[in-house]
This record gives sequence, structure tokens and C-alpha cells, in this order.
Amino acid sequence: MNYLQNKKVLFKDLGTLDYKECWDFQEKLFNETVNQKIANRDLPDAEQKETINHLLFVEHPHVYTLGKSGDVSHLLVNEQQLEEKATYYKINRGGDITYHGPGQLVGYPILDLDNFFTDIHKYLRLLEEAIILTLNDYGIVAGRSTGETGVWLDVENPLKARKICAMGVRCSRWVTMHGFGFNVNSNLDYFSNIVPCGIQDKAVTSMQKELGKEVDINQVKEKIKYYFSTLFDCEIIE
Repeated sequence: MNYLQNKKVLFKDLGTLDYKECWDFQEKLFNETVNQKIANRDLPDAEQKETINHLLFVEHPHVYTLGKSGDVSHLLVNEQQLEEKATYYKINRGGDITYHGPGQLVGYPILDLDNFFTDIHKYLRLLEEAIILTLNDYGIVAGRSTGETGVWLDVENPLKARKICAMGVRCSRWVTMHGFGFNVNSNLDYFSNIVPCGIQDKAVTSMQKELGKEVDINQVKEKIKYYFSTLFDCEIIE
């Protein structure tokens, strides 16, 4: 079988969308890509179809999500208190508990990594790099924390280390879903209801907090799209 590599990525900005609605949409796109890969295995090379890659941007109403390896005790409020604050879902990505809400840019790449490279660690590092390069454009020096995914500030100083972008992905048959939650203008008070990503000794921050002013989230989106297309050597199709 000769693999038909498709380096085009269809981009869609979903605006503000309920988490469950967006999750269902992700699952639909994910399953279409997986099913095409399965179908291609039984077709002659000339009849195979390219798999489609997607990149979704969205903001969610206040919601907490717990990954499949997460610890429910990291949710620090009971169900009644939770209902007053946000919705809550147990989901099928890796990682522990996290928060999504207005002012946070959430990115969901649904990529067939056979179109790029079959290395999930490289995939995560490139997602992190797109955020790191974007922050650098605003004068915010960011990096990685050994053994922990996501993007961090002052990670070399345990007393100051703080996370600005969380990541949690699912990958099956080399097709990805879920992605990153990047705190641009997030209300950080909501993180006090959880142990973010199960990490108890590091704080959470946002671009707004670091810069002392609200940030144009549309400008941030354009920067991430640019760095994503550069790092993944792909063409983003609006």
C-alpha cells in the first residue's frame, strides 16, 4: 500500500460552543478519518482516498474535564457546588483534570499522523513549540517542564513555575483528537476548584495576567496557525 500523504489541514473556528457538542463533532471527524484509513487497506492503490486533517479552534463555556487516567479526587468541589460553577465530563483523552472557559483558546487538531510522522512525542512537542513561539512574540519566555506536557513559565524555579497551556490528546491508528487549552484571557479563579492536571505544586497563569492587560485573542489565533503550519509543514485551508 502506497500511502497518499495529504499535508493540507482544514481549519474551522467554532467560536463559543458547548463542550459536549464540540466533543461529538470531534468524534465525528475523528471517526471519518479512521474509517477512511481502514477502508484504504482493502482498496487497490489507485482507488484509495486521502485522509482529511482538521484544526478546530473554540472557546467553551465553563467546564471541567477529567482524562481517562485522571484522579476524581483532583476535583475539589462536590457535585452540588460544581453545578453552580460549571459542567463536568469524564472524557477519553490522556491526562488528568483541567478547566476550559471563556478567554481560553482551545485547539483540537484532528490529524492523520501518517500524513506527517508517526511519533506522538514529536507531535506533542510541536504543539508545545507553536505555543512557545507565539508567547515569545509577546515577550513572554516559555518552555517545557521535564516529564510534564504543556507550556510553562519559570519552570527552572519551582517556587515560581506556572502553567499557561495544558495539553491532553487521544491517538488511535495514528489519528489524533483533543489537544490544548491556552490561557489567553482566562478567569483563573476557576482553577482553584481543581488540582490542575493533577499537579499540586505549580500555579496556573494566563497571557492577560503576565502582561497586565487583555490580549486580542484573534491575533493569538493567527500566530498559532502560522507557527502550526510552519512546524507541521502543512497548508492550512480556511
